[in-house]
Amino acid sequence: MKVVNLKQAILQAWKERWSAYQWAINIKKNCPKGATWDYINLAVDALLEQAMIGPSPNPLILSYLKYAISSQMVSYSSVLTAISKFEDFSRELCIKSLLEIMDMFSHCLSCHGKAEECIGLCRALLGAVVWLLQGCAWYCERLRDPGALASGEASLRACQERLESLLLRTKNRALVHIARLEEQASWTNVEQALIKLTENLGSLTNQTLRSKLEECVSLVKSIPQMLCMQCEPPVQTSFPSVHAFVMLEGTMNLTGEIQPLVEQLMMIRRMQRIPAPLFVLEVWKACFTGLIESPEGTEELKWTAFTFLKVCDEQGRPPFIPQVLLRLKKYPQGERDFMEDVHVAFEYLLKLTPLLDKADQRCNCDCLSLLLQECNKLGLLSESNTAILTAKRTQDREHAPKLKTTENANIQPNPGLILRAEPTVTNILKVPSAELLQLAPQHISTYPPSARAGGTVDADHSKSPEGLLGVLGHMLSGKSLDLLLAAAAATGKLKSFARKFIKLNEFPKHITGEGSKSASVRALLFDISFLMLCHVVQTYGSEVILSEPSLSGEPPFFETWLLMCMPEEGKTLNPEHPCFRPEPGKVESLVALLNTSSEMKLVQMKWHEICLGTPAAILEVLNAWENGVLSVEAVQKITDNIKGKVCSMAICAVAWLVAHVRMLGLDEREKPQTMIRQLMTPLYGENTLQFYNERVVIMSSILERMCADVFQQTGQSLRGMAEGQQEPLPYRGLLPPRQPIRQALHTQFRLVLTKGWVDSHALHLFESLLHMGGVFWFTNNLVKELLKETRKEWAFRVVELLYSIFSLDLQQITLTLLGHILPNLLTDPAHWHSLADPPGRALAKLSVWSALSSYSSHHKLHTSVRQRKRQREDIEASLSHSMPTWALRPLPLIGPQDYSSLFPLDDTQPSKLMRLLSSNEDEPAVLSSPGDRTMSSSLSAAQLHTVNMRDPLNRVLANLFLLISSILGSKTAGPHTQFVQSFIKECVECTEQGSRGSILQFMPFTMVSELVKLHVLAKPRVILSITDMTLPLGRRVAAKAIAAL
Repeated sequence: MKVVNLKQAILQAWKERWSAYQWAINIKKNCPKGATWDYINLAVDALLEQAMIGPSPNPLILSYLKYAISSQMVSYSSVLTAISKFEDFSRELCIKSLLEIMDMFSHCLSCHGKAEECIGLCRALLGAVVWLLQGCAWYCERLRDPGALASGEASLRACQERLESLLLRTKNRALVHIARLEEQASWTNVEQALIKLTENLGSLTNQTLRSKLEECVSLVKSIPQMLCMQCEPPVQTSFPSVHAFVMLEGTMNLTGEIQPLVEQLMMIRRMQRIPAPLFVLEVWKACFTGLIESPEGTEELKWTAFTFLKVCDEQGRPPFIPQVLLRLKKYPQGERDFMEDVHVAFEYLLKLTPLLDKADQRCNCDCLSLLLQECNKLGLLSESNTAILTAKRTQDREHAPKLKTTENANIQPNPGLILRAEPTVTNILKVPSAELLQLAPQHISTYPPSARAGGTVDADHSKSPEGLLGVLGHMLSGKSLDLLLAAAAATGKLKSFARKFIKLNEFPKHITGEGSKSASVRALLFDISFLMLCHVVQTYGSEVILSEPSLSGEPPFFETWLLMCMPEEGKTLNPEHPCFRPEPGKVESLVALLNTSSEMKLVQMKWHEICLGTPAAILEVLNAWENGVLSVEAVQKITDNIKGKVCSMAICAVAWLVAHVRMLGLDEREKPQTMIRQLMTPLYGENTLQFYNERVVIMSSILERMCADVFQQTGQSLRGMAEGQQEPLPYRGLLPPRQPIRQALHTQFRLVLTKGWVDSHALHLFESLLHMGGVFWFTNNLVKELLKETRKEWAFRVVELLYSIFSLDLQQITLTLLGHILPNLLTDPAHWHSLADPPGRALAKLSVWSALSSYSSHHKLHTSVRQRKRQREDIEASLSHSMPTWALRPLPLIGPQDYSSLFPLDDTQPSKLMRLLSSNEDEPAVLSSPGDRTMSSSLSAAQLHTVNMRDPLNRVLANLFLLISSILGSKTAGPHTQFVQSFIKECVECTEQGSRGSILQFMPFTMVSELVKLHVLAKPRVILSITDMTLPLGRRVAAKAIAAL
């Protein structure tokens, strides 16, 4: 039926005075079969056009339209579209009639048709909002005329009430939001109408009506930001996850960059919705706690550098805490003043007087004043607030317990030492030809006149080796080396700093004609640089030493020795490796040299070859001793010769002995361990080389770290044989002897739960358990601890603590949790009872937090050095490849034995997965083959092609969402479906600004229709959050789901 025929039918009905019922019957008779969407729109347009011809509407024709609406002959979208085309607002009776028609269905707008019809409803609703805004603006402008009639105000109020009625419903705002994204040009009309209405609001004398209109304007303006509205922040004031993450970075990842740290902290803040003042306070509390509880020595200096010197800006040098605040200030804060948040955080911190007093005692300075000064310099605090806070802290310090005067006078504040050491590191790196003696600050040492010959780091070492030797030797005294290394690590310069000493270690390879003095200097340069590099590796990890592999030129000697010979945590060495077996002739000559009673000759000695040959020589000595050829006294003489001149020989010998001992039974370890003790004992005599006392202190520390594990296994003491008792090695030997690791894990976790936060000691113990038990054992047992909690508040406390502990190796733990543990719990009915609330909801929260954090850090390539150095098995590699993925909809209830067969998702099937993820709800979900539907039909193929399904984390996430989809379609309800509900809800609450660029992108679009069947998830904001609104397909799916609510 054409438009002309429609108009003729309407005219005939009017002339013959048909009733609405008669008109409906006749119009259906003449309606073509399978009336199209366009035809319905034409019918509504024709009715309104004929009804609005005169100055007042035709009631008979309007009755036809009202009957069509009531009997659902026409769609709501077609009626709204037709109404919004009427632009003559001067005809108030017509406007009144149109508003009355709108009242018939504005409270129950819905659409249960195809996705195109739902998108049509979104567009029509947006057009209706524009029309109502234009009407309000027109009547406001009209009321500016002094002679305006009272009817104009009534019409304005009528338009305002309808606009408010539409916008107060979240569902309608969500549909308008979809239309805004679908057609950006249409939203421009809204903005223009808002501007015109706002300009005319000032002329309104009715304040009540004016405030109502302002509320409507605010509702319209809030539509683009409706996904940014976060839930209420939590009520607690302590956040263990922030505390533990800062502790973890300060203890184990000092060399990491600051930006990844800030981004991870911001991720934690978003997920837990932590208010800015409490978030900043928690970071400060963690830093001060780390300063207080860190063991004396290297760990204390590392924490001091982390707090007061971790910088990213080369020009100014703000400490770590203000630097974090400076980065935090750049993130969106809403309407809040960030300076005020910082001030409030300082006010909270001032109330923690015992914490501040203890930190001041440990550092022997006013720590808070240092931070206040830096925050003021960076514009984070005003001058007045800085003065007020400083005065309060000064007053509090008067009542703080004081150290004894004599002790206080002898203690130099570590922050001051660190701050003075940092320029030394910077100058060493910036000025290659500068003399190290001139660069060294006064706190490192006071050099004697003999050391003032001058030394350079990058210069030709052969020209002034004696001067350089003097400088390096004095760097070994006291804690000078640890100060410089901590400053270099905190400023991101440790790798460059270490490269200088690698070059220095290479210098003694080149031998020309030399006398005994030159030979001694060359031996000492090699030995000191070797000791320094070993100390760096044990303190900060081998990553700061190793360089990128190069095709040209051989690697430096120390890098080769480090990779092949040096024991490290998690590295297994083979004592039979060819690197420990040089040429037999060289070994025999070295054994003869060590077994001689005369003093070892240093002239023309190739120290790198000696170090490589030492393990083979030790093996010969050990075999001779075990076979009775050598006596204990003879072995003692050989070990004295090894450690008597060059300490690096002792380190190479012990490195091999440690690898050898690990291959022996407990009853075979006595003699090798005795040799280790002999090598560790300092040799005091007149024939030792210069700086022997300083060198032997570092050597003992290095050897003790190397041997701690093998001696702990036998319960024997390594330290008792060494001269001079030292403090125990920090964070070593934490596991209780003769206790199962399962019990140790349970005991430590209960202690942490009772305490409420994870300290550095607990972090190191958990890391030892993770390394010993493996990632699956570690994760599985901690999840069991969570599922034991039946009280809501305790379950959520466990979540925060476990998330903190998972940061030890977040990537691998997340793969285990999402790829193995959750599927086992969800697919085995015997485990469903454990997923009931509150532990089930807590596990869902933990899973989402881990997945979001892991995905964010993984795809920004900001993996820390601490996480990169572990080499664990590929967690998801066990998935089999027996069933095609595209034939999974719908799935029956599955058991644990079926999970791996149903979800292979190996790296040979990425295109099949993309088709599954991008399937359209309006298309058949079950396909006989991938070729049954083209990629273009999904409208999201281009976006999904960027997903690398060969990535383990992507694969595990896709598996999990497919499993969740199968659970929702299985028609079996229980605690496992409740877990799915909590999981999706937590995803929505943690997603930033409704972005689907995170883990929700792995959710199949077809899952949306299943999710809205759950009452908790049947909300417009939830639907907008779980669909990708940047894609046409995502908008269609969201419109269909929301319109059906």
